[in-house]
Amino acid sequence: MKQALTTIVGVFTLACTLTGCGAGGQDADSQATADDGAVLPVTLGEWYRPAAGTSWQWQLQGTLNSGYAVAIYDVDLFDSSTATIANLQASDVRVICYFSAGSYEEWRDDADQFVETDLGNQLDGWEGERWLDIRSDDVRAIMEARLDLASSKGCDGVEPDNVDGYTNNPGFALTSSQQLAYNRFLANAAHERGLAIGLKNDLAHVDDLIDYFDFAVNEECFEYDECDLLTPFINADKPVLHAEYDATLTSDNTARQSFCTQMNALGFSSLILPLDLDDSFRYSCL
Repeated sequence: MKQALTTIVGVFTLACTLTGCGAGGQDADSQATADDGAVLPVTLGEWYRPAAGTSWQWQLQGTLNSGYAVAIYDVDLFDSSTATIANLQASDVRVICYFSAGSYEEWRDDADQFVETDLGNQLDGWEGERWLDIRSDDVRAIMEARLDLASSKGCDGVEPDNVDGYTNNPGFALTSSQQLAYNRFLANAAHERGLAIGLKNDLAHVDDLIDYFDFAVNEECFEYDECDLLTPFINADKPVLHAEYDATLTSDNTARQSFCTQMNALGFSSLILPLDLDDSFRYSCL
């Protein structure tokens, strides 16, 4: 799981424009496809459309605690069995399945499907992970296969992580428009498979992507004073599934109550969780 880097670093984008930062071997046709922002959202079809204020639990590591009375569980796509997902759904819970759409994780079952030219810099603080060249047709094919896996396991929706690589230092000259095109591709591919999809962080593109995504998943907008950027989701009656990791919120009851008051006023579905997302503790504002 990735800690949010929600402050857009424009200096890196400018530097990549000037120096290249590595082009990932994409030809002109692939580059044009990667920049195409004209694609319209998929709107026809049946998939889960949660409402603003929906309760949730987020656990990606450790033995799953299925005892919370919530409407949504967000769990790891690869580590959660079909039986686990079905058991949650038998309790009238919707299941969102997490995977990284913007990074290579060396321990994943499909890690050998990636080609070296599509692997960029290591993610800061996350050993064994490297940024992906999201302009690559190979990367997109792997992500479509992951969406197929989510569908075959019975997931109600997906949470693709690391869809804001252009704001970081990925090792490729990724642009804002290329990130938009990739995120739209993910959203439409999910909907074509009957899956809901959440926009993970990527606050700079909320207005451009609100019609493509069914909910938002955000880390630490409160910490960085950016939660107002997510209000378009609430205004569209789409939930903001929000988590904070600040230790002060776990140790200081007054601070936690103030936080929850503010988040509830915004209509967010806010949790205070451990960074490892292992259910070692959990505080909910709902």
